[in-house]
Formats: sequence, structure tokens, C-alpha cells
Amino acid sequence: MRLKITHRTEYRYDAPVQYLLQRLRLLPVSGPTQTVLSWALKVEGAREEVRFTDHYGNDNRLLTVEGDRDFITVEASGEAVTRDTAGVCGPHQGFAPLWLFAQETTLTTIGDGIRELAETVGKGADIERLHRLMAIICERVAYTPGTTNATTSAEEALALKTGVCQDHGHIFAAAARAMGFPARYVSGYLMMDAAVEQAASHAWAEAHVPGLGWVAFDPANGISPDERYVKVATGRDYRDASPVSGIRLGQAEELLAVTVTVEQ
Repeated sequence: MRLKITHRTEYRYDAPVQYLLQRLRLLPVSGPTQTVLSWALKVEGAREEVRFTDHYGNDNRLLTVEGDRDFITVEASGEAVTRDTAGVCGPHQGFAPLWLFAQETTLTTIGDGIRELAETVGKGADIERLHRLMAIICERVAYTPGTTNATTSAEEALALKTGVCQDHGHIFAAAARAMGFPARYVSGYLMMDAAVEQAASHAWAEAHVPGLGWVAFDPANGISPDERYVKVATGRDYRDASPVSGIRLGQAEELLAVTVTVEQ
């Protein structure tokens, strides 16, 4: 499937910003499930300082703002051809060792709730257990925007029984690790059947299965990602793979507007 994606982020401030540093992970790379045909990054109001590939294999761009600026616009757009591989993403690659993805993080701490969830899955073949885990999370944790935020942990979201795709991905990664599987968080895009324009990008998770390599699971929708998905970045949790992160100096209040379009 050939997908066209535009991700536009606009920041406006009620007073000039003295200094700002932003890290962007907005450009996907080709791999077993996708071939990137073209991708471009347009920035207004800031300057690109450096670009590099991190140890997870993600494309990173660092932007800075110095002087009086009251707006910044970042737009990433491009096209990719995707493939349905039943969620199988291939063997582990990159500089980050596989054991790193078995480690807990602040957002994926394994507490009593995550342990209970992992035990609920029961026995069986590896891939069957992981599909069962995905189904349980999809059933237990309702998709409800506004109930959690970027600092909500997997344990907290599981206790709330509600969250967004970021929380579903964190819960799956934490529980998969508790079950003995290295797991990672994935950020990217999903072409939705009912809407071209979306309010945000998407997130899911992958577990490393012996004999298969990385296998993707989307607990928010209860399916393994197919040709409607474009992967952009991976990491141990959201903080490693967030589309945009950064710091700024000054007292200005920020107004953020995000628009994502995904279409054939």
C-alpha cells in the first residue's frame, strides 16, 4: 500500500521565546515492513543544527531558536510503500543490544498490576501468549483521550483502566518484559478507515520472539500492524521514541496545534 503522510506541528507563544532546543524524530526509515519513497522536513522559525541516527536506529534532528520568536512550525511529509507481514518485523538490528529492551524504565516499571496481567496470560506458544496479552489489554484498558498524559506510567494506566495508544504500548511492553520477552515502544502512523485527518500520531509495541525476531502488536486496536501502519521510531518507551521533545527558556505560555493526515 502506498501511503502519503503529513505531520504538522505549530507552536505559538504569548511572548517571545529566549531560547529553545527541540529534538525531532519525524522521519521514518526503510525496513522489512516499509519502503520510504520520499520524506521532507520543513521548519519555520527555528534552525536545524544537527542530524544523526541514534543507537535505536531512529533519525534525529536537533532544532534551536535564539532571539525573539513567538511561533515555530514543523512539518514532516512524505510517501512510503508498506507491506502486511502479519506483524513480523524481522531480526534485531542496530547498536542497542537486545538485553536493553528487557530492562524496566520509569514509564514501564513492573509493579503488582503488570505482574498480575502477565500471569493472567497463562501458558502456550510464545506468539499465542503475546496475542493473548494484546487482547487482554485491549479489553481491560479503554481508549479515552485526556485521561492520561506523557508522564503516566504503564502501572498507573493499567490501574485507571483507561488511556491512549501511548499507554497501551507501555502496558504491553512492561507486561511482555515481565513474561520474559524483550519489548520496545513504537511511534508512527496509522491510516484510519473513517478519517484522513487526525489529532496525533499513533503508537504501539513490539516483542522479540525467538525464531521470528521483532513482532508488532497494537493493543489500542487489538491487531498486529499491517499495511496501514508506518513505523517512525522505536525505543524502550515513549521518551526514547517521542516525535518531538525539548526544552525552552522564558515565561511564555505555549499554544500547541498538531495536525496529521494519512491517506492513500
